Amino acid sequence: MLGGTCGDPQEKPQVTSHSGPRTMRLEGQEAAGQPRVTVLPTPNGSGPSQEFGGHWPETPERSPCVAGVIPVFYYSVLLVLGLPVNLLTAVALARLAARTRKPSYCYLLALTASDIVTQVVIVFVGFLLQGAVLAREVPQAVVRTANILEFAAVHASVWIAVLLTVDRYSALCHPLHHRVASSPGRTRRDITIVLGAALLTGIPFYWWLDVWRDADPPSTLDEVLKWAHCLTVYFIPCGIFLVTNSAIVSRLRRRGQSGLQPRVGKSTAILLGLTTLFTFLWAPRICVMLYHLYVVPVHRDWRLHLASDVANMVAMLNTVVNFGLYCFVSKTFRATIREVIHDVHLPCVLGSQPEGTVVEPGLKPPGHPERAEL
Repeated sequence: MLGGTCGDPQEKPQVTSHSGPRTMRLEGQEAAGQPRVTVLPTPNGSGPSQEFGGHWPETPERSPCVAGVIPVFYYSVLLVLGLPVNLLTAVALARLAARTRKPSYCYLLALTASDIVTQVVIVFVGFLLQGAVLAREVPQAVVRTANILEFAAVHASVWIAVLLTVDRYSALCHPLHHRVASSPGRTRRDITIVLGAALLTGIPFYWWLDVWRDADPPSTLDEVLKWAHCLTVYFIPCGIFLVTNSAIVSRLRRRGQSGLQPRVGKSTAILLGLTTLFTFLWAPRICVMLYHLYVVPVHRDWRLHLASDVANMVAMLNTVVNFGLYCFVSKTFRATIREVIHDVHLPCVLGSQPEGTVVEPGLKPPGHPERAEL
């Protein structure tokens, strides 16, 4: 199933790259007497699209899928390793949010939940289950609904990071106002508003087209949706990150020049790391999308086809790197992770012991002061 090239009409359907927000599509040519199938969009597909019920025109200059089965292996590993890690991160952040009632933990928990939804909807359902396992036709409404969920998950993840940025900016640059205005209720309300707005902004992408197989110049709708995607998930958020992070760094420098120690808190360090990683990991995808929009279609240039594969894979990496960042920066987070693992492991140990055996815990749950830093 995955052995041929993307452009070989004699081979069976094969998975290749797509332009949706980390989406994939199963690709195949019409076999003798068999119609084409339409499957859920997936992060890495460049197959012919039937999202509007018609056949996209075929061209003899179709670019080969030089990535082969690498995307299949990559996204499988990403799901197998990334999903359990994100679930563990969510449990640890939920405990810290309940203990300290700090807004930062709530924002990071919501960000992790958005990453989990992204992995489930795009990688598991869209690529592995529908594309690589089932490989069958699905209703057009399912395909388009999947587009909405994919874009909504990406929007939620990005704009929750914006909320965290604004919260840290307020805490460092306007501390008195932050102490008065900050509360768990307001934090939950802000997160709810962002999640609702993310779902609403995902609805227009019901009409998102397969840009990697366009033989004709993009229509006005195509151009509007692509620019809306670039602005919503990259240019506007990165502009906010640049302004607020610059203000935070400037504030810390002024503290140092005035003789005060410019202490960088763990929350601020995590914020700077999150925004920097997002900016660099998503930049290739945005560049490839705009290059495709105004220069050359992917299906006519194998180099751009390969670049789109790599860009989507790099962007999807953003859903799993946060765990490593939290562990590297925060001693409190590492201690909570050990506590969670211990709590999961202890019942297994107790269940395997003969009745009446007392098992002493090897690791005591760490205590966290009420105002512990992240």
